[in-house]
Amino acid sequence: MSKIAFQGSFGAYSHLACNEFYPDHESINYRSFKEVFVAVADDEVDYGILPLENSYAGRVSEIHNLLQNSNLFIIAEHFLKIEHNFCAPRGTKISDIKKIYSHPQALMQCSENISKDIEQISYSNTADAAAFVAKKNDKSLAAICSKYAAKINDLEILQENIQDNKNDNMTIFMVISKKCAEPDPKKKIITTLSFTIRNIPGALYKSLGGFATNNINMIKLESYIPGGISHQAKFFISIEGNPEDKNVALALSELGFFSKTTKLIGIYNADPKRG
Repeated sequence: MSKIAFQGSFGAYSHLACNEFYPDHESINYRSFKEVFVAVADDEVDYGILPLENSYAGRVSEIHNLLQNSNLFIIAEHFLKIEHNFCAPRGTKISDIKKIYSHPQALMQCSENISKDIEQISYSNTADAAAFVAKKNDKSLAAICSKYAAKINDLEILQENIQDNKNDNMTIFMVISKKCAEPDPKKKIITTLSFTIRNIPGALYKSLGGFATNNINMIKLESYIPGGISHQAKFFISIEGNPEDKNVALALSELGFFSKTTKLIGIYNADPKRG
């Protein structure tokens, strides 16, 4: 059986993403994002799945550095709708709850639906919060977690989908591998790269100009500074199209001319939810 790595505990949203995208693979958990990269690079697993950004919390900045410093590729993306649930030991009533545990982001995303009389306590992640509440088996304690975390910890779901915004809470996960993907040409293709610009006036403007003149849709452009403000900024870019397409090849050639370094991060099919 093929294996896929994720960061966090069983029942976490990353684990749920594994089950959705690779239901026939064995999910292996690791403590850190770096350990997931190492596991893929060392052939401990076939793939890794990692959160790239959330519609509420924004990007996961650590991932950019890990992608830049590894020889791994993004081979797929998966959009996971985040649905938080109010869970507690079986037989608990909401009126019994005095304290609720979860990741700070989950608590924030559900703040309007948590009674002011309930003390909110931050926990390392939603799955560990569920495991803690299950272990305590105290009806005054509850957790905000996924339905899957509630199931594997034998917690009762008192309220489903308690996030304040029930439609737009989405996390984009990426799948990494040692080999670059061969995307289906009949489906939308995304190319992702990182680059640093040359120290000349207007270098960023000029390096990106080729995408406009070649009618290429730019999905994402982000800057980040690895190692602190004394280091040169790096840019992370995703575009629609395949480098084998003539217009994409011309744009990438122009990018390369005005850049100091460029690195291919991945060529892969877009998740259908991207639209």
